[in-house]
Amino acid sequence: MTNMLQKVAGMGGMTDQVIATDFLITTKSAVRNITFALTECVSPDVRKVLRSQLTYAIEAHEKISQYMIEKGYYHPDNLKEQLTVDLKASKTALSLAD
Repeated sequence: MTNMLQKVAGMGGMTDQVIATDFLITTKSAVRNITFALTECVSPDVRKVLRSQLTYAIEAHEKISQYMIEKGYYHPDNLKEQLTVDLKASKTALSLAD
């Protein structure tokens, strides 16, 4: 039913792209926040846990990035192509508000 509603609304695969983009942004934020916490931490045990979490977050970011690159949602090495993808997503989002 969800796929049918997406097609009727003209979104198609846009939902996957939106979810993946949100997940990528969240993972980037996690890497930044864990790194900050790690620099402020004084407990060796907590530092160990944070390093483990940082490694996990970096690996998750890599997997999400690869998924998005393979799907054509993310072009980190081609700014012009990424702008095209972002503009298309923006236009779709704006058309949903009408």
